[in-house]
Amino acid sequence: MRIATFNILHGRSLADGRVDLDRFTGAVRELDADILAMQEVDRDQPRSHGADLTAMAAAAMGAPEHRFAATMHGTPDLWTAATGDEQPEASVYGIALLSRFPVDHWKVLTLPSPQQRVPVLFPGRRHPVQVQDERRTAVAAVIESPEGTLSVVATHLTFIPGWNVAQLRHLVRATRDLPRPLLLLGDLNIAGGRPARVSGLRPLVSAPTFPLERPDRQLDHILVDGEVSVVERGESVNLEMSDHRALRVGISVGGAGSLERTTAEPARAPHAGA
Repeated sequence: MRIATFNILHGRSLADGRVDLDRFTGAVRELDADILAMQEVDRDQPRSHGADLTAMAAAAMGAPEHRFAATMHGTPDLWTAATGDEQPEASVYGIALLSRFPVDHWKVLTLPSPQQRVPVLFPGRRHPVQVQDERRTAVAAVIESPEGTLSVVATHLTFIPGWNVAQLRHLVRATRDLPRPLLLLGDLNIAGGRPARVSGLRPLVSAPTFPLERPDRQLDHILVDGEVSVVERGESVNLEMSDHRALRVGISVGGAGSLERTTAEPARAPHAGA
């Protein structure tokens, strides 16, 4: 089966600054994932034409099982933290997990986040900037795949140094009771091999995913705890939208696979959207 994670930047392309829904669904089809985690996902936002991007992605990949978790409520100029009580037609933003296989049960986890503004030193700046981060969550699913049961956890961690590590450690503790093997995937906002060292999980693929055109760091990760082997070489894929490349890998649950964890060169997929 093929596993993928993609920070979609609410479907926007840096090339033209537009959200093209045909381009978005074409990118999802191009990934051809059986299980897909998405970050920076809009629902009923004017900037993405009021679309439910989770539902559109589910239709594009043929995923009857999907769950969206809101992290922010309102439009970008008036963000407030989502509470989980938003009405179906509310404008929200968050993360999503989609599966072609049946899901036994879902679980949404709230991650620790700073409750006030904190100083962050951004690249190219001489002085820290006070920032207020969005609410951070994770979506977990126990999935009945053709090869057996596995747990998948999708998340988008904060960009605030220190807090992202704390969130990752919290997530590892909070998912100890889920069946193994367990896959953790998403934009972790932690580069290189550090997420594996912090979490104690095994990386399935190593490839730069950010920035889009000339990626020089891996912020997006697919990590595993348990018997999973790589059967299709992992890669980062330029889908000509977002500021991240998608990350995907083919796996087999249980038993020995034909490939070890791979360090892959970034791949460029042909543009499939309009």
